[in-house]
Amino acid sequence: MRKVISLIFFSSLTVMFSGCASQQAPQQKTEMGNLLLAEPAPVNPRSQMAIARYNQILANASIPEEDRAELLYQRGMLYDSVGLGGLAQYDYSQALQLKPDMAEAYNSMGIHFVQQLDFIQAYEAFDSTLDIDPEYDFAFLNRGIALYYGGRADLAVDDLAKFQVKDQSDPFRVLWTYFAKHDVNAEEAQAYLLKASNELNQNHWAVKLVELFLGSASENDLLNSLIEGISSQKELTDRLCEAYFYLGKYHSALGNKGIASNYFKLALSTNVYDYVEHRYARIELNRLRQSTDAAE
Repeated sequence: MRKVISLIFFSSLTVMFSGCASQQAPQQKTEMGNLLLAEPAPVNPRSQMAIARYNQILANASIPEEDRAELLYQRGMLYDSVGLGGLAQYDYSQALQLKPDMAEAYNSMGIHFVQQLDFIQAYEAFDSTLDIDPEYDFAFLNRGIALYYGGRADLAVDDLAKFQVKDQSDPFRVLWTYFAKHDVNAEEAQAYLLKASNELNQNHWAVKLVELFLGSASENDLLNSLIEGISSQKELTDRLCEAYFYLGKYHSALGNKGIASNYFKLALSTNVYDYVEHRYARIELNRLRQSTDAAE
């Protein structure tokens, strides 16, 4: 039986977006007035029980160091999934002390360093990941994102392009490469996006995001397509976390800082802690605040 999905729409822009409505064009008001809201993801009780079991196992002093390192890494992943980033980072660091050649732990540490804007340590962590395992694909994504947010978009393009060619049908890989390219040369980035769109899996919902950045689909087209193929509340919340983030990027590029800011806040409100989009929405918010302060 299909799970019933609760859909909540804005009836008025001023409910959540007070202060921004008067600054936006009428079409933008209409789009945000019909916005589909996510139900924040609840903390998974299974994850909580799994953390408790890991705590019990790790209390056993007789565990071999390599096994303990793996258990610490797995518990760190669980901490990350429920939003306990500080505890997750501590577990990753402890795992690396026990097993210094743990590529996945370096990768996870790097993500936390990016979120903390500690880019030098982030680069070093991702470099370590790839030194240990040159085929660790997601380290290219994460190092590329670190370089992008660290103001080194020209270098970010190389890493993100390497990640993108591993699966040219994935819209998200294309979008991150596009963001980095756009910071280097906007016209070339648009040409890249158009060419890359021909290789995408047309059944993937996020193709509509690519079309939005290309200008071949409107924001309303995207918003109206978000529930297609959805069969559970969790799927909807996960998808909206992604959609909110990229809508924030879209409006940020247009200079609509108020709307962009609210989309990034909505991405954070989903509580989908282990998604790239949730992890970096706060960085985007800080960038918007900094650009606003600099303009004043």
